[in-house]
Amino acid sequence: MATIPNPYFIAGAVLSAAAALLHFGCIFFGASWYRLLGAGEKMVRLAQRGSSYPTRVTLCIATVLLIWSAYGLSGAGVIPRMPLQRPALCAISGIYLARSLAFFPLAKMFPTNSAWFWFCSSVIAGGMGMLYAVGVVQAWTLL
Repeated sequence: MATIPNPYFIAGAVLSAAAALLHFGCIFFGASWYRLLGAGEKMVRLAQRGSSYPTRVTLCIATVLLIWSAYGLSGAGVIPRMPLQRPALCAISGIYLARSLAFFPLAKMFPTNSAWFWFCSSVIAGGMGMLYAVGVVQAWTLL
């Protein structure tokens, strides 16, 4: 009997992949995208000067987001099972939710990013964390 793919994992995977694509956009389109997406003036200035630092940081983030997307698709049953699938999906959900709850500490640590950026990115991370969390609960015995 075929199982229906978990829609929560699929939605989380799609959003994680979209976030990765936005990060790749920063790498390819440069400082204007870093500014548009709220990376902060320090990153914008580094990108304008041709520093490799913004590219390296952004590439790492994008890669992690793509891996998380793959785990979401795996948890949904769309692609083959990935290693340590259950703990990885729990961790992904937990990291997204923790990122969402870290709004105020992050805003203080990175004051050049706007409050609007921290608010929006925290809401988005919380939504993505909830998608993964509901997916984990629904598919627990299958993971």
